[in-house]
Amino acid sequence: MKCRDNMVKRIAILTLMLVAAIDAWCQDYRYEVGAALGITGYLGDVSTSNMYRMPRVAGGGIFRYNLNTRWAFKGNLLYVNLAGDSKNIESKFPHDAQYKFNAHVVDFGGQVEFNFFHFGEGARYKNYKRITPYMVAGLGMELSFANGKTSLGAVLPLGAGVKFRVKDRLNIGFEFTMRKSFSDKVDGITDNYGYNHGFAKNTDWYSVGMFTVTYEFSKRCVKCHYIE
Repeated sequence: MKCRDNMVKRIAILTLMLVAAIDAWCQDYRYEVGAALGITGYLGDVSTSNMYRMPRVAGGGIFRYNLNTRWAFKGNLLYVNLAGDSKNIESKFPHDAQYKFNAHVVDFGGQVEFNFFHFGEGARYKNYKRITPYMVAGLGMELSFANGKTSLGAVLPLGAGVKFRVKDRLNIGFEFTMRKSFSDKVDGITDNYGYNHGFAKNTDWYSVGMFTVTYEFSKRCVKCHYIE
């Protein structure tokens, strides 16, 4: 009788553990959608040292696919405002010419994120964290409208960020990226010194520091028949 009672207790404990593990797995969501808002900076022909001499704003939407707790793929569609003025910069234009611009940039592309910790909530043995720093890199396109001129070019974003799980399915974060433009026309000018920079040696960079709010959806496992 005692042996049978011990067996029943063990089965009950194992059942509870299984239910808890399944529930933890089922709370994992694959997708996130949200909004971003922040400030921008510019480095290029019209600003060679202080990228935040004329800060502007950026905003838009992001979509993230969480491959697992360490890796994610993110897409963004951002509006980026940039501005610059050649007045008081160290480099001088030929014949002491002056130039200032205001650019409206549509930035769209994709990035890969690597979380330093297992991000999320779940079974304790998985060592999930509600906050994690991450690195991000990707590739995209930028469509720029500056001083009546339009340009289209590839853009390479590189940066880092941090994200925090506020509560189930709701995350906030901050991300900073430097974005290398390969068009050299984001500011509306190119080859202003009379020589060709070349595809890889142009001078246009811009930064985006943005706060994000995202909401998770689509459970990874709706009907759980196993545990990881």
